[in-house]
Amino acid sequence: MALQKMQRIYIYALKKDKDRILELLQRRGIIEVRNMLKEDKIFRREDIGHAKESSEKNVAAVSQALEILNSYVKENKSLLSSLKGRKELPEEVYASFGEKLESVVEIAKRIITLSKKIAEEKAELIRLQNQIEILKPWVNLDIPLNFKGTKHTAGFIGTLPKEWTLEEIYEKLAAYMPLDVEIISATKEQTCIFVLCTNTFKDNVFETLRAMDFILPSISLDKAPAEQLKDFEKQAEEIKGRINTYLEEMKSYDKSREDLYFLLDYETIRIEKYDVIGNLLQSKNVFIITGFIPEKDAKHIEEELTSKFDLAVEVTEPKNKDQVPVLYKNNGFCEPLEGIVNSFSPPGKGEIDPTMVMSLFYYMLFGLMLSDAGYGFLMAVGCAFALYKFRNTMERPMKNTLKMYLYCGISTIFWGIMFGSYFGDIFDVVGTTFFGVEKVPVIPPLWFFPVEKPMLMLTFCMAVGILHLLIGLAMKGYQAIKHKDYKSLVYDAVFWITLLISCVLLLLSMEMIKNILGINIELPAYAVKAAGILAIISAAGIILTNGRESKNPFKRILKGLYALYGISGYLSDVLSYSRLLALGLATGVIGSVINKMAAMTAGGIFGPVIFTVIVIIGHALNIGINALGAYVHTNRLQYVEFFGKFYEGGGTLFKPFGMHTKYYKIKE
Repeated sequence: MALQKMQRIYIYALKKDKDRILELLQRRGIIEVRNMLKEDKIFRREDIGHAKESSEKNVAAVSQALEILNSYVKENKSLLSSLKGRKELPEEVYASFGEKLESVVEIAKRIITLSKKIAEEKAELIRLQNQIEILKPWVNLDIPLNFKGTKHTAGFIGTLPKEWTLEEIYEKLAAYMPLDVEIISATKEQTCIFVLCTNTFKDNVFETLRAMDFILPSISLDKAPAEQLKDFEKQAEEIKGRINTYLEEMKSYDKSREDLYFLLDYETIRIEKYDVIGNLLQSKNVFIITGFIPEKDAKHIEEELTSKFDLAVEVTEPKNKDQVPVLYKNNGFCEPLEGIVNSFSPPGKGEIDPTMVMSLFYYMLFGLMLSDAGYGFLMAVGCAFALYKFRNTMERPMKNTLKMYLYCGISTIFWGIMFGSYFGDIFDVVGTTFFGVEKVPVIPPLWFFPVEKPMLMLTFCMAVGILHLLIGLAMKGYQAIKHKDYKSLVYDAVFWITLLISCVLLLLSMEMIKNILGINIELPAYAVKAAGILAIISAAGIILTNGRESKNPFKRILKGLYALYGISGYLSDVLSYSRLLALGLATGVIGSVINKMAAMTAGGIFGPVIFTVIVIIGHALNIGINALGAYVHTNRLQYVEFFGKFYEGGGTLFKPFGMHTKYYKIKE
C-alpha cells in the first residue's frame, strides 16, 4: 500500500554543459522537471517555440506520410507483433541520425506529394470517365455536339426523356416542315436526337422541343463524339499510366518505413527536450533544473552528475503545497493492477495506494464471474506462453496486462474446479454422447454446482460482498490512522464497521432470512443480544458524530440521522454482488447449452467433426463475451462499491523527463 517517496531536486549548472546534462537526464529518465521557480531580472526562460515548431512540423509530416504509406503498402505484421515491444537501437545509431534527418523528411514530403498527385490524377480520371459515359450515346453522331446550324438552318442536339420513335417526334414537329430528325440512340430512359430545321421555324421548333422536355448536352465539344471519345480514352490511359508510375514509386518507399518510424521517435525525443528547456531558468552562464525525483534515485544521480560536470545538486523534502507526482511501489502480484487504479484515478494527496488490497479481491471476483476451469486454463496458458516467449522484449504495460489475465485465469481455474465447470459440462456430454457413460458428472465439483444450489451461491456472493465492503471501511480507518486523525477513525470507520457486522448478525438470527438464504445457523442468544446493543451504540455514534463540523446541535443531529440513512446504500452495495451469481451462472449455462447443441449433431460419419466445430466456435464466443463481462463488472465493483468507501484519487502520475519513444528503444 506504499507509494515511492518523492523528493524535490534542484540542479545548478553551467550553461555550456546544458545539452550534455539534459541528454544524460533524458537517458536516465528519473526526474520529472517542474516549473518551481519564478523569473527575475537575471534568470529568464528561453523561448524555444521556433525550434519546437520545426520538430512538430516534421512529426506531423512523417505521421501523415506513414498513414499514406500504410494505406498503399500494408506493413508486414504478425498477429503477435504487438507483443514483441520496441526494437532496440544502439545509442550511436540514434546520435548519428541527425545526419540523415533532412533526407528522411524529404522522403516524407515526397510521399505526401505523391499522394496528392495520385488523388489529383484519380479525380481527373473520374472526370474523363464521366465525359466518356456522356459521349457514348452520341458516338454515331458525325458532327460536333456544339453544332448550332448553318447560314440558313438551325440545328438542335439533345435528349428527350424516355424512348421516342421518329413518327412520334415528326408528329410533334409536323407544323414546321421542312425539317429533318435523326435518332442517334435510344433507351427506355432517354432518346438522343438531332433536329435540323430552317431558320424560319427555329424558335418554334425549339419551344416545341422544350415542351417535350428536351435537354441540351451537358458538354459542348468541337469534335465529333466518336473522335472526341478516342481522345478521352487515350487521355484516360495516359492518366492510368501516370497513376501506376506514382504507385510504383510509393511502393518503393516501403523500405524507408523504418527510417520514418525512427524519425518520429527522434523528433518526439527532441520535442520533450524542448519542453524541458522551456521550463529552465537561465542566466548568461548558469541554468537551473527543478523537479521531483524518487528518493531511491536521488543519491545515485547526484553522484553521477557531480562526477561528470561542475554543478551543484540540492535535494529537499516536498512542501505541503506541492502536488507531488505518484509513483507506485508494488510487487509482481499487485503491479498488473496499477493500470486498473489509474483508469479510475491515481492516489490523491495523502491517500494510500489501494492496489495491494484491491488485488486480493480483483482476481477472486474475476474468477468467480467466469468460473470455468477450461476457460481459465486457456487464459492462463495463453498469457504464460506470451510472457515467456517475449520475456526479453515485451513492454511493461503489455506485460502487466498479460500478467493480470494470467492471475485472473488461475483464479478462474480454481473456482471452475470448486464449481465443477470444465467448458460447461463438456466431459459429461462427450462421455454420454460418444462413450455411453451413464454416471455423471464425470468430474464432480469440489464444493457444489451453482445451477443446482443458486441460493447457496447467492449467499456466498453476498458474504464476499460484505467482506469487501468491510475491508473498504477498514482502509478508510487505516488512512485516518496514517494521518493521526483518530476521531475520523472511530466516527467514520469503526462505527460503520460495527454497525454493519451487528446488522448482519441480527439478520442471520431471523428465521425468514435463514429460510430465504437456505442456511441453518443458530446464533447463541448472547451473541444476538450483543449484536443488538452494538447496533444501537454504533447507530447512536453515527447520529451524534457525523454532523460534528456543525456548531448547531439540532443540525448536527439531523445530519447524523441523514448519514445513518446511508445504511440503505450499503444494502444496495451488497446486492450489487449478486452479479457474481448472474455472471457465474451465465458462463456455465451457456457453455452447457453449446455442448448440448453440439451433441444433437454428433450422429453419423461427420458427426464428431461437426460436434468439434460447434464446440470450438461456441466456446470461443462464450469465453470472449463472458471474459469481457467479468472484466467490466469486476472493475465496477472495485470503482463503485470498494473505492466508494475510502478512495477518491485525483493525483497525477510521475512523468519523468526521458526517451518516451513508440517504435525504438535506445540502448546504451
